[in-house]
Amino acid sequence: MTRPRSGAQTVERALAVLRRVEDAESGLGVTELARQTGLTMSTCHRLARALTEEGLLLQDPDSERYLLGPALVALGRKAEERLGYRQTLPLLQELASATGESVNLGIRAGNDVHVVLAVASRQPLRFDQEQGSRVPLHASAMGKCLLASAGDLDEQIERLGELASATQRTITDPDRLRAELELIRERGWALNDEERNPGVRAIAAPVHSPGGEVVAAVAVQGPTVRLTDTRLSELAGDLTGIVHRVAPLLSR
Repeated sequence: MTRPRSGAQTVERALAVLRRVEDAESGLGVTELARQTGLTMSTCHRLARALTEEGLLLQDPDSERYLLGPALVALGRKAEERLGYRQTLPLLQELASATGESVNLGIRAGNDVHVVLAVASRQPLRFDQEQGSRVPLHASAMGKCLLASAGDLDEQIERLGELASATQRTITDPDRLRAELELIRERGWALNDEERNPGVRAIAAPVHSPGGEVVAAVAVQGPTVRLTDTRLSELAGDLTGIVHRVAPLLSR
């Protein structure tokens, strides 16, 4: 007798479908979804249809490819309002103005950082991480902040699985990453030193709730020619001041 699928397994599979569609700018067909998720065509079709009926996906009538649906917009706006993210935007703009660099606020999403808010630098030479994008925890300043404050470091690193390399400077050795996270715990901020994009540096600090839990991270990022070693302590001070002011807004 075949055991029925658990509800948790169905949710995990539905989330996998949503994530794959999220990452595809022009949407995905059922065949592509099956290949990328490792699920059967029939399972992908069933899940995609159920998500479409709830408005979480929509299907292009011409290409039959699935795209993110309108219900996610309403859900996202309600969550953003309740969690206080939008209220932090003036502070992020203040930080971008003070530093002259691009600024992001991000939260943890599995093994990634989800960029919730982004403020672009006014400099012609700059690096912007778009709002709504996702970046690996181990290869980003915000991600390393979130990892460093998530509990047992060995357990957190093990959950990441293989540490994929984005550049020659990406930390791919678990022992090196652990040492980096310990340093972040001690000094209170993290550095991404060309670990995801050549020629780009980012410095980030965690946002703590009143209970001490890290609920987000804020990063300043820009070209290495401006984010020099001699400037890091100044930027760390700017970040620390802003995250202390951001924290109460995310705790309501």
